[in-house]
Amino acid sequence: MINIFDISETNEIINRINKLKPETQGQWGRMSVAQMLAHCNVTYEMIYDNIHKKPNPIMKFILKTIVKPSVVGEKLYKKDLRTAPQFLMKGEKLFDAEKKRLIDYILKTQKLGEAEFHNKESHSFGALTKEEWGNMFYKHLDHHLRQFGV
Repeated sequence: MINIFDISETNEIINRINKLKPETQGQWGRMSVAQMLAHCNVTYEMIYDNIHKKPNPIMKFILKTIVKPSVVGEKLYKKDLRTAPQFLMKGEKLFDAEKKRLIDYILKTQKLGEAEFHNKESHSFGALTKEEWGNMFYKHLDHHLRQFGV
């Protein structure tokens, strides 16, 4: 799996994001490109901003045992997967603002580096290794950038 903590890989993801335009259409799914950027920001909001409710113990157990392996493993996501409620985007989003936020989050994460994330507690999955964090970050971004053809 690509190491998202490597600056060259971070730059490649950002270059792909910069190819998006407000009118870019998705190849599958229902989100607009601005909604997709806002959706990708949720992952980082859960790390850096305390704005999303943490799952209750029963839901966290389910997430850790059933969902976690597919989210942090190396196998890429399939099209049209269901998402958690906090990742659902409703209403219009501002393309430029969401794009800037996402790039800023990606750069902040890269600057902090993989050591910062090794054994760091995830909002939904408990402690993750730096490889699991990296897989999760990369797979989610790559999935949605492929969705929008970049």
